[in-house]
Amino acid sequence: QVQLVESGGGLVQPGGSLRLSCAASGSIFSIMGWYRQGPGKRRELVAAVPRGGITNYADSVKGRFTISRDNAKNTVSLQMNSLKAEDTAVYYCNVRTMMGVDYWGQGTQVTVSS
Repeated sequence: QVQLVESGGGLVQPGGSLRLSCAASGSIFSIMGWYRQGPGKRRELVAAVPRGGITNYADSVKGRFTISRDNAKNTVSLQMNSLKAEDTAVYYCNVRTMMGVDYWGQGTQVTVSS
C-alpha cells in the first residue's frame, strides 16, 4: 500500500523561503513531484522529477524552486525561494508507480503574505 507523508509549509513573507518534503513508501516510483492549487484555481504542476530523468518545472517557478529526490529513501523535496504572494496555494505531493498509478498526499498549505 502506497503511503505519502508530507511536511513543511506554513506562512512566510514575500521573498522568503520554505522547504516541502514528502516521504513515500510501498512501491517504486517512476515520477515524483509537486502540484499546487491556489484559491479559485485548478491544480497545476509545480515540478516533477522522473527516476533518473530530467526535472520539469512550471515556468512560473523556474529559477526560484528546486526539486530533488532521493531514490534510496523514496523522498522528494521542494525548496522554494523568493516566494511571491501568487505562490500561495495548497501543495500536493504526487508520485506515480512503475505501473502508472498516481497517488496524492493530503496537501500542505503555503501562504505567502506580509
